[in-house]
Order: sequence, then structure tokens, then C-alpha cells
Amino acid sequence: MELETLRVIYFSLDYSPHDHRFLSALAETDHEVFYVRLQRGPRQVEDRPVPSRIEQVLWAGGQGEFRWRDLPKLVMDFRRVVKRIKPDLIHAGPIQTCAFIATLSAFRPILTMSWGFDLMEDVYKSKWMERITYFVLRNSTFFTSDANVTRDKAVAFGMNPERTIVFPWGVDLQHFAPDTQYAIRSKQQFTIFCNRSWEPRYGVDVLAKAFVKVAQQNPNVDLMLLNGGSQAQNLRAILQRGGVLDRVTMPGQVSQKELPRFYLMADLYISPSHVDGSSVSLMEALACGLPCLVSDIPANKEWVEEGVNGWLFPDGDADALAAKILDAIRQRENLSAIGAAARRSAERRADWKKNFGQLLVAYEQAVQLGRKS
Repeated sequence: MELETLRVIYFSLDYSPHDHRFLSALAETDHEVFYVRLQRGPRQVEDRPVPSRIEQVLWAGGQGEFRWRDLPKLVMDFRRVVKRIKPDLIHAGPIQTCAFIATLSAFRPILTMSWGFDLMEDVYKSKWMERITYFVLRNSTFFTSDANVTRDKAVAFGMNPERTIVFPWGVDLQHFAPDTQYAIRSKQQFTIFCNRSWEPRYGVDVLAKAFVKVAQQNPNVDLMLLNGGSQAQNLRAILQRGGVLDRVTMPGQVSQKELPRFYLMADLYISPSHVDGSSVSLMEALACGLPCLVSDIPANKEWVEEGVNGWLFPDGDADALAAKILDAIRQRENLSAIGAAARRSAERRADWKKNFGQLLVAYEQAVQLGRKS
């Protein structure tokens, strides 16, 4: 059955690589999509332009960082935007910001999309955030997320379980792929790679502590940390005290175009995150055929099978992480098989081009439910 052409407001917090990916895919459909941006954060993390077929909406938001004191003004102006555009659907997330404003506009139907951290962390910051989450999810027409763990939390906060779709956002399997061009490495040197942001939720300090222990036992291991964040000073202090700072490369932020090259220069990918949905960076690593060592939080366990396509370590345990890294180095001759299994798992479940279709199904179901209400 051919899907109906819709007018859709895509309402998101900022302009991230994930937003670019969603908007690019939506631009290739027949839907008429209007992009509303809530804030312009302090760090620009996406340098590619918004796709030309997407109409960017000028409104009261999107000029600086979101402030709660501006909420009444933002809600009133968002209502003006909705009245002008007359959408068939609003696609909004994260829950406590964009979806909250969309819900307060009184427009329906709303497809609320969890961004992972909103249900894994933000909801527990205060009773106010809990109440917002209950309000949004009980008033959402439909819900989507990228992991079962976030879907289950949404249901616990009042979302109708029959009005949900879970699909991993996935990655471009052509862009992120094994390539021997970058796989020429020293047989002696072993490179660990992590590109999680340097924020408390991502546990990069746990990796720094583990690396100190590993580097003290093995002179041929090095660490590559992309990105940056509020923990920069703490991370450098850990590495400096451990005497290993000179064995750590910190290239900063890199473009999506360049990112695969960094995965392919590594022998082992590590994500020490304390909270996550289906991590896109983990899927990128799997797609590049890189063995993955990740914290044993529920979302990661949906992707990594111990000893098959990677390994798990107890969340927050630097000693256990160090031991697992040393084990991986000792069985280096098996890593190519682990990496091949990683790529196969990405091909099965992390193909963005296939998975994106589930979002269009969610659009259709949300619109149909909206018409019945």
C-alpha cells in the first residue's frame, strides 16, 4: 500500500549528525517536512547543511541555548508555527523539551521520539522531570525509540505499549565498512579507540583509569580519544598522573566524512557509557568490523554477545575493563574473526536504509490514530 503524503513538523533539540541523517532520509520521501530547532548549543557538532528540500522554520527558538524561563514564550510561538503550517503530524523529541512543548501546543497527533538519554537519565533528575515525562507520554499519540530498554521505560511512564515502534537508528553500511586501506597496522602496536563525548554519562574517565593500568603492563598499547567535553581536565589529570598521557591521541571532533578512518585505524573499540539507547557509535564500530568492548548496560547487551562480536565488562569497573583489554590483546590473532562477526551483526540489524522505513510506518500509524481520536 502506498503511503500517504504528509506535512510533518520535525522538532528537535539542536542540529546533530542524527538530525542530519533523519532529515536527509525524510528529504528523499514525498513528505513535506518542516524543521524546527529548539536551541543552538555551544558546540556545533554537525557541519553539513540542512537538506535543501527541508524547510527550516524561523521562530522564537533556535537562536541560543534552551532556557526554562523561556518556556511560555516558546509554547506560544510554537502554536503560531503549527497554525501556519497546518501539519498532519508533529515528530518531536527529546521528551522533556521538544515533545513537552509540542504536547503543550495542544496539537495532535504527536509522534514522540526518545533520544535515549531522556528516559535513561534526564527523567530521574527531579520530580519535575518525572512529571513532565508522565504528561508527555500519556498525551502522545505514538512513540518510537531505538532500543527495547527505552521503550519499556516509556511504557512504565504511561505510554500505551500498543502504540510503540522500536527500531535501531542504524548507520550507513557503505560509509562505515571494513577497508584494508586503513587496516595496515604494526603487528606490535595495539590501538584502543573511543569516540564517546567527555561527559559523566559516557564514562570515559573509567576508560582513562583502565588505560593507565593496561599501559603500565604493555608498552605497545595506545589510546585514541575523539571529541571533548566537560571532563577534559579530569581525563588529562588521570592520564598525566598515570604517566601515560604521551600515549594518548586526542584529535578533537572530526567530520562524519572522516570518522570511518579513525575506526579503521584501531584494533579495539570501547564504549564505557553508563546510560545509552542503541548507541550509534557502537553500530558504526560494528559496521567497520571492529571488535567492541562495552559496558554491560541493558542497551549494549542488545548488541554485543560475549566472545562473539565483542565483550562486555561490568559498568563502571575500571579494573575489570583493564583485564578485558589485556585479554583482547593476548588473543589478537582471533580479533579478525570477532571483527567479521561484528560486521555481520551490523548488516543484520544496523542498516539505516532498511531501518528508516519503520519511522515512516510510525508516521502512518500515528496519523491514523489521530484521525480516530
